[in-house]
Amino acid sequence: MRPVRLLAAAWIVWFASWMLAASWSARTVKRATSRTELTHRLIILAGLLLIGFRVGRRPAWPIQNNAAWALAGIAIAGLLFTWWARIHLGPLWSGRTTRKEGHRIVETGPYALVRHPIYTGLIVALLATAAARARATSLAGAALATLGYWLKARAEEEFLANELGPEAYADYRRRVPMLVPLPWRRGQDPRS
Repeated sequence: MRPVRLLAAAWIVWFASWMLAASWSARTVKRATSRTELTHRLIILAGLLLIGFRVGRRPAWPIQNNAAWALAGIAIAGLLFTWWARIHLGPLWSGRTTRKEGHRIVETGPYALVRHPIYTGLIVALLATAAARARATSLAGAALATLGYWLKARAEEEFLANELGPEAYADYRRRVPMLVPLPWRRGQDPRS
């Protein structure tokens, strides 16, 4: 098996299992507006399309077989990180920005490292996949998807601060970085 095929299989298995697991979710109490969701969803979709877009027959840069395998391993690690976060989040997970029945701020497991570990894992997996594809369009797509996930994370935080109370979320925001686990910044405001 080639690394590119392993990557494709990993993404297919991840996506199928992710969709099947949607039934784990608790009852939704409130949703963010569709307009708020639409912006970041379109940006992420555009990024994903660019990652898969192929221009020309030759890669934009040479990629050695060992590097391709390493990138496949990094992508799979990112996807596994998303699953760790999803399992840890349990019934509070939703594909949309929502408040679930019994919603609370989860601060343990991967949520002690970053506030949005599912997005962190996806960004890592997308960047590794884009680099393994060795296409400039793929890297541009990964950058666009990263922007989309960052926008989605900000929108979710604003929504949850409004729903759960700003004081409930403020301490967590101060202690834990949004997307990149930076242990030397613990205790500092991640927006600074």
